[in-house]
Amino acid sequence: MCVLMLFNSVDRLSYIEIEQATEIPILNLKQCLQSLACIEGKNVLRKEPVSKDIREDNVFFFNDKFSSEFYRVKIAQMEPELEKQEVRQGVEDIKPQINAAIVRIMKVRRALDHDNIVAEVTKQLQSRFLPDPVVIK
Repeated sequence: MCVLMLFNSVDRLSYIEIEQATEIPILNLKQCLQSLACIEGKNVLRKEPVSKDIREDNVFFFNDKFSSEFYRVKIAQMEPELEKQEVRQGVEDIKPQINAAIVRIMKVRRALDHDNIVAEVTKQLQSRFLPDPVVIK
C-alpha cells in the first residue's frame, strides 16, 4: 500500500525513488513491485522496460487501464525463486525420514492397513516434525 500511495502525488517513479521514499528492505520491495507490475491482468503498475525482473533502472507508473469489478482487489504475492528452492529442499529432506519410519514400522509389524501406518509414522516423527499424511501415502 505504501508503494501505491506514492503515486497519488506523481505519475512516474524510478525504483531508486520508491526505495528511498518507502525504506522497504530491497528483497521485500522487489517482491512487492513484481506483484504490482508483473502479474498479467492484475498489473496495477506498469514498468519500463517491460520484463519479469525488477532492476534499479526500472521506471514505474500507474496503469490507467487497470480496472476491477470488485470493490476490494486482491494482489497475489510473488514468491522469490530462492524461497521456493528452500521449500523444495525442506520437503526433500523430510521424505527419507518418512521412508525410514515406514520401514522400521513394517519390519516390526509385517502387515498393517494404511490408516494404522499413517498413525504410527505420525507418532514416531512428531518429535521432529508433523508429517503430512499425503506425503506419507
